[in-house]
Amino acid sequence: MICVIEDEEVIAAAVAARLRAEGFEVEIAADGPAGVELCERVRPDLVVLDLMLPGLDGLEVCRRVQRERQVPVLMLTARDGEADVLVGLGVGADDYMTKPFSPRELVARVRALLRRVERRPDHPQDGIRHGALHLDPATRRVTVGGDEKHLTPTEFELLRVLAGRPGAVFTREQLLAEVWGWRDGSGQRTVDSHIRGLRSKLGSGVVRTVHGVGYALEP
Repeated sequence: MICVIEDEEVIAAAVAARLRAEGFEVEIAADGPAGVELCERVRPDLVVLDLMLPGLDGLEVCRRVQRERQVPVLMLTARDGEADVLVGLGVGADDYMTKPFSPRELVARVRALLRRVERRPDHPQDGIRHGALHLDPATRRVTVGGDEKHLTPTEFELLRVLAGRPGAVFTREQLLAEVWGWRDGSGQRTVDSHIRGLRSKLGSGVVRTVHGVGYALEP
């Protein structure tokens, strides 16, 4: 089930029609409060969420939807300002698209997000401990010093990749390929935004920036 929360009726109908044509079940809400209520009621597998909504804006809707459970959020924005993108990703969105967008690209992004959430190891994995940080791939739970931290699906995958090789430096291109499945080198700002999100939740010293190269889990 995918929830589309979009106040522009033409866009909402077009997005829903394309997703339904691809075999997805879709429900639509036209404002912020209705979107929150819809997500609480149907518990979707993914949310397509407009940034600018009446009632509650997309940022507040994203916060409320993510408060209860991890659900991937693809944010739609009419603006491509860096501040808008960073704020959207910072409150829990996993990806974003700027209007106007290609319906084919939207479907590709939706499928990539769902694959990321559904990705499970072929065999049981032990939890990863790194100082006060504990990551459990089986339950997708993360704790720091015993305190559970709520991560989005993308943040979890990003941390899992970094924690798999503590101290190893990953380039942005490597992280994009491993976590997002993007292999054309685009989207480096997306990596930086999610690293900021991890630092805000786990502490500034967990992930180290290697200037001009990429990121590493602090050894």
